[in-house]
Amino acid sequence: MAKHNPDLIMCFRQTGIAVGKLCERCDGKCVFCDSYVRPTTVARVCDECNYGSNAGKCVICGGVGVADAYYCKECTMLEKDRDGCPKIVNIGTSKTDLFYEKKKYGMKDR
Repeated sequence: MAKHNPDLIMCFRQTGIAVGKLCERCDGKCVFCDSYVRPTTVARVCDECNYGSNAGKCVICGGVGVADAYYCKECTMLEKDRDGCPKIVNIGTSKTDLFYEKKKYGMKDR
């Protein structure tokens, strides 16, 4: 998901022992490149991303996690699984920025 949308930011802190989760909608996707082919390596998240209300949430969209998250074979070969925590920290900041810019200048939706 972060590969296709440039405004999404991943955590990239050092991973802990907690396994990342995916919701029903994101199940089967590679955490890094959104590929559905050959899931290989289990995706681990950092302790901050798996604490409190964030525990058990989907790594990509933040929904209720039902399945373990995996990296695909290609991302494992390119060592993307060693970059750090794959959790998406923000979801669409450009949309929220657009909302506040419209509010600041008094523009209305058509």
